[in-house]
Amino acid sequence: MAAAFRGFCAATVCAFFLCACVDVSMPGYKRPDTPAKTSWSDQRGAPVSAAATIEPDWWKGFHDTTLDALIAKAIGGNFDIKVLAARIDVARTQIGEAKAGALPTMDLGAGASFQKTTGQTFAKQYNVATQVNWDIDIWGKVEKGVQAQKAEFHASEADWRAGYLELVSNVSSIYFQLLQFDDQIDQQQKTLVTNQQILAIYEGQRRSGIVPQTQVLRQQAEINRLTNQLLELRRSRDLANNALSTLIGVPAGEFQLPKGHLQQRVQLPAVPDGLPAQLLARRPDVVAAEFRVLEAYDLVGQAKLAQLPTISLTGHGGTASFALTDLLKSFTYGFMPSINIPLLDPGVRAHVKVTQAQSTVAEQQYRAAVMGAFEEVENALVNLNAHKAQRVELQQQVDRLQIVADQIQSQLRLGVVSQLEVFETERTLLDAQQSLLANHQLILSDTVLLYKALGGGWPGVDVQAQVKE
Repeated sequence: MAAAFRGFCAATVCAFFLCACVDVSMPGYKRPDTPAKTSWSDQRGAPVSAAATIEPDWWKGFHDTTLDALIAKAIGGNFDIKVLAARIDVARTQIGEAKAGALPTMDLGAGASFQKTTGQTFAKQYNVATQVNWDIDIWGKVEKGVQAQKAEFHASEADWRAGYLELVSNVSSIYFQLLQFDDQIDQQQKTLVTNQQILAIYEGQRRSGIVPQTQVLRQQAEINRLTNQLLELRRSRDLANNALSTLIGVPAGEFQLPKGHLQQRVQLPAVPDGLPAQLLARRPDVVAAEFRVLEAYDLVGQAKLAQLPTISLTGHGGTASFALTDLLKSFTYGFMPSINIPLLDPGVRAHVKVTQAQSTVAEQQYRAAVMGAFEEVENALVNLNAHKAQRVELQQQVDRLQIVADQIQSQLRLGVVSQLEVFETERTLLDAQQSLLANHQLILSDTVLLYKALGGGWPGVDVQAQVKE
């Protein structure tokens, strides 16, 4: 027994000497470098803190109780968000699975053998055996895998937050579109009535020989165009309603959003100036991308440690007897320590290169997420500022056309202008009001996209701090 122990110790010493020839060093984790951005373009005012910029329930800034109720229903009933939540549970249980790699395993078996040979007596044998095996994690390879799985768990949490933000944004945007469709349908119907009245005037003038038949045909064609647009608006409204139904977890066709007026129901929230670039640290998709960089980093470390020798302790015991009553009267047991040195296993070293390449992919994906986030914020700011500037011009256009319409209506009562001029003026005014309505919806959607691009009020996450946990 002593000789066997001395042999095991000698093998262990040799294994440690061989370890010195294997490169298992790992630099400290560091967030991948990305282009720096200190501020956003077209932003005025003193910088504000990230926490004070966007509230977690930022959609309540639109002051619409119907929207609040729809978002609450979507958060509770949307199936995509439930899938992401289920993936968090999977990642959590996989942490326990990774930890189990450092624990001993034990197998217990029992059996019986019955044999009959011609000319010999009937033979039978019973046996019970157990075996305990423990791969000692002396290098921390299992712990590296645990850390990698914890990073994946945190990444799955960030995925859920990103899905939550995407869901709230989609519900808000589609809700605004539905209200816009309702207003557009109402205005389109008014425009259609006005053009039908114009057609009646043209038909009377044609009978009197004042205008040619072609004028009547042009106006009839205009009514056809407007009717087609009205049908298209109703179709688009139904499709948007189906999309909203799916988002809130209701089968399409089983939910109908009541009609409403966009400009009357939804207020334009104020977006503060001086938005800090640090808000990107609150974006769930960027946080998830960095956690996956951390996961890849730990997997590289685990692969490198797999090049080192492994020490296993195996114990076994059992009993066998020709009679079941004598089965537990005698036992056999043993203990066997062993060392496995992966000297000529090309798969182990190849796996190190694979994990290093995958780590590079994760780093580049993180950089791509950051660059995409910069673009989304800048685009949202450009669109929001441009549409707000356009709103000023469109509002002035509507105001001035309204004055013209009022004056034309007064002149009609005095007999100075014809009814046809009144209808033509009303048609122009309705077109301008349609453009103003569309602009209002664009500003609301731009605001939603800006809040989404800036992280939607989620708290910032320091991924590097997770390394120290």
